[in-house]
Amino acid sequence: MEQQQNPDHHRGGDGGGRLYCVTGATGYIGSWLVKSLLEKGYSVHATVRNPGSANCDHFLKLWRGGDRLRLFKADLHEERSFDDAVQGCHGVFHVAASMDIVLPPTNNHDSVQSNIIDPLIKGALNILKSCLRSKSVKRVVFTSSISTMTALNNDGEWLPVVDESCRIPIDVVWNTKSSGWVYVLSKRLTEDASFQFAKENGIHLISVVTTTVAGPFLTPAVPLSIRFLLSPITGDSDLLRLLSTVNSRMGSIGLVHTEDICNAHLYLMEHDQAEGSYICCTNSCTLSQLVDYLAKIYPSPNLHRIVGAKMESAPSEISSKKLKDLGFRYKYGLHEVIHQTVDCSIDAGFLPPNKNKSTSHDAMSTTRLQAS
Repeated sequence: MEQQQNPDHHRGGDGGGRLYCVTGATGYIGSWLVKSLLEKGYSVHATVRNPGSANCDHFLKLWRGGDRLRLFKADLHEERSFDDAVQGCHGVFHVAASMDIVLPPTNNHDSVQSNIIDPLIKGALNILKSCLRSKSVKRVVFTSSISTMTALNNDGEWLPVVDESCRIPIDVVWNTKSSGWVYVLSKRLTEDASFQFAKENGIHLISVVTTTVAGPFLTPAVPLSIRFLLSPITGDSDLLRLLSTVNSRMGSIGLVHTEDICNAHLYLMEHDQAEGSYICCTNSCTLSQLVDYLAKIYPSPNLHRIVGAKMESAPSEISSKKLKDLGFRYKYGLHEVIHQTVDCSIDAGFLPPNKNKSTSHDAMSTTRLQAS
């Protein structure tokens, strides 16, 4: 179901007349991706759950898409719900996801499979089926997560490099049930099912394996990934535990700027040689390094100094080599991502102003880590 848009006719850039669909358009990545596509001159079909909501009005004022933007009501769990949205589109960015990242470890196998994982897989396949019916969609770019990867080999030893082949074994997730395990499992199984369906039906599917996305945001609420990253400051116990779990599994925390992750989605949509999965990571730091840097730019007696698993060697490198070998370049370095995240969180009222907080220029002049 479609709802016509904002009368503003702002234009800019040169998208070559291409039309793209973005699912989950009011989420953190989705909202920025819509903004980025419109600024580059593309036309966009954005799917949302409730086009008439105040939340959508908020985004329409920011996107300023004019006649190049149309909203469509769509639900992952309703078959053919995305048919109208993808019709006539050159490609689809499947960014939408609908689940809580932090769930109790007490859920049994059957409950998790039937109540969470199966509906998410069905939702992803519903979108791919709509793409098949459209006859126009040439490529689908799927937003995955670094949670589907691991830096540990089968013997529990650290791998020197984490690349796209380092998939976390499904049985390990089921057996350990560490913090965030249902999210990890759902992402892994949904991606597997999507690639299998795409292969069987001739759909060109690309997966963007995102690390922790941070930096500026358009959403009225502070995105979960930012609350996750700043949990050493806020003391959110669930997210602190999850942050420690990620550090223990990956050996470090991988980060990527909002703008870079959206640019990577578009780059992989349009590059002729793109195939398979691509890790998107500006750089990474250990949990202790993250806390040390947060302490420099946002001094606070409440800063929680937590550490993950003790490492006997250097942490694994979360490698974005495959993406960079394709020609993609990052705009923002690791410390820029962290610093902008703190600044934007203060502006949004999520963090209180800190009179001792260093300026971006001062911090970057001494500790900046360039993107490579």
